[in-house]
Amino acid sequence: MTGFWTSLVHALLRVGAMAAKEAAHIRRDPQTLAMALVMPVGLLLLFGYGVTFDLEHLPVVTVDYDHTSVSRSIVRSFAASRDLVVASELESVAQGDAFMRTGKAVAVVVIPEGFSRSLARGERAELQLVVDGADASTAMQTINKADAIAGTAIPIPKATPVAGIPRLVADSWTLYNPAGRSALLLVPGLIALILAMVCVLLTALTVAREWERGSMEQLFTTPIRRGELILGKLLPYIVLGCLAVLLVLAVGAWVFDVPIRGSLFALATASLLFLIGMLAQGLFVSVATKNQMVATQVGTLTSMLPIQLLSGFVFPVANMPRPLQVIAQIMPATHFIASLRGILLRGNGFTEQWPHMLALFAFALVMVLITSAKFRRRLD
Repeated sequence: MTGFWTSLVHALLRVGAMAAKEAAHIRRDPQTLAMALVMPVGLLLLFGYGVTFDLEHLPVVTVDYDHTSVSRSIVRSFAASRDLVVASELESVAQGDAFMRTGKAVAVVVIPEGFSRSLARGERAELQLVVDGADASTAMQTINKADAIAGTAIPIPKATPVAGIPRLVADSWTLYNPAGRSALLLVPGLIALILAMVCVLLTALTVAREWERGSMEQLFTTPIRRGELILGKLLPYIVLGCLAVLLVLAVGAWVFDVPIRGSLFALATASLLFLIGMLAQGLFVSVATKNQMVATQVGTLTSMLPIQLLSGFVFPVANMPRPLQVIAQIMPATHFIASLRGILLRGNGFTEQWPHMLALFAFALVMVLITSAKFRRRLD
């Protein structure tokens, strides 16, 4: 029993020595610190402001065939909107089509003749909206925004209920993101994307740098084991990654008003498991390539593109073909993004997020094991 504890202490000392060596390198390398602490914040601000689905100030033109006070008030309502901007008031729909062809307008609002008269009689009164459908996303938002403006600008008479049948009124509520802000959808995904890319690149350069500088041969002369070497190299970057997580969460909450409604302990656990998995993935790339340039390229390719396309960051996983859904469920970013959205926006804890936590733990464990198995104490 005494021998076991002695071996454990020696192993911990070797791990600590390797971690101290790697930490000393990090302190002496400003590029590593900038990549770990400055780059995530810069990328979050860049993507957070640059990538948004919230469209404002969309140019529209109006064609008023009614020429009444009611029709003019409708035009003023569109002009006063923040979402839609009246670029011009035209005389015909043909002129509006010319505006859309040249990209000067995304839609034409047509007020037909007799509109106010039909409205005053309680008859069916309709506005016409001609939309440029070349960009489907812009067209859909234009329709929704115009419908909302028209709904508040037009005094629609209340329908008279049929005798003995009460009129049904439906109320709806949007939970967790009532304003429909795209930042609340994108920022959790951006956090996962940025952390994955930075963590993989951080560790992808470690062992590759040792091979290129020839210091790996010196490590072979020491009694340190493979697992101890892997663990010692991971520990300083885990600490650095935790600081990066705190920074991006703070910037997300401060700049983009992303709330933190759920369990902080669950958030910390999910973040730690994700960091370990991505750092181990970068270390595996480093061990496999043994070249900093190749490791950087492979690390970027295996972290950035799959997360953008397959993790549910932008496109829902449920809408993907079945084979891609299986691949998405293997990726840790899919589960980390789901955990972030659940914890930050819905107020979830371990009760709701344990399947994602289990998947993150499994990926981290597998990556550490295969990285340790890949590493060989020999010169090829």
